[in-house]
Amino acid sequence: MTATSTTLLAAISSRAEASGSATAIKAASVVFMAVLTAAAAQVSVPLPFTPVPLTFQPMVVLLTGLVLGARLGAASQVLYLAAGIAGLPVFAGSITLPPGALRLLGPTGGYLLAYPLAAYVTGALAERGFDRRYLTSVLAMLAGLVVIYASGALWLGLFASTLTGSAAIGVGAAFASGVLPFVLADVFKLALAAGVVPSLWRLIGR
Repeated sequence: MTATSTTLLAAISSRAEASGSATAIKAASVVFMAVLTAAAAQVSVPLPFTPVPLTFQPMVVLLTGLVLGARLGAASQVLYLAAGIAGLPVFAGSITLPPGALRLLGPTGGYLLAYPLAAYVTGALAERGFDRRYLTSVLAMLAGLVVIYASGALWLGLFASTLTGSAAIGVGAAFASGVLPFVLADVFKLALAAGVVPSLWRLIGR
């Protein structure tokens, strides 16, 4: 597909350019998706066999890229991480994971740090028209999900354990505990969410 440089947000805000509110709409959208990511983190399910909880965050992160595009999608997730670093309660609640900025150094740090890049990758594909149809939306979101998984597993396997003074568990063990348990649930959520943006495009067209 050729680059269109038009995302759903760009299409909506372009209609508001005459009133001068396009910039405000974009800024509000970035903040809104950061808040939505924080809200998704509060719905978390701890699992006994892994330090990584099950949350709705990956789905929201990928939708962020699909709706906002590469740069604004990444900016929204950077804003989310900045809020967490500042100490706001935006990360998933946990009695074992560290709070605030230390969360980025814990076992889930790799997943969190991947959010801006995952939103960027998904958004870049959206800017090339992948967000117009359901199947290509699924592909765009899958690309972003792979980024999250890869970063999360590498961090969990190679770095997170050494920060606590214990031996690194290795990428294979990290993949088994930090990726495999979540694949089915994440793909299912992705399959449901992927229809949102194409439906909105059809609504705008009408």
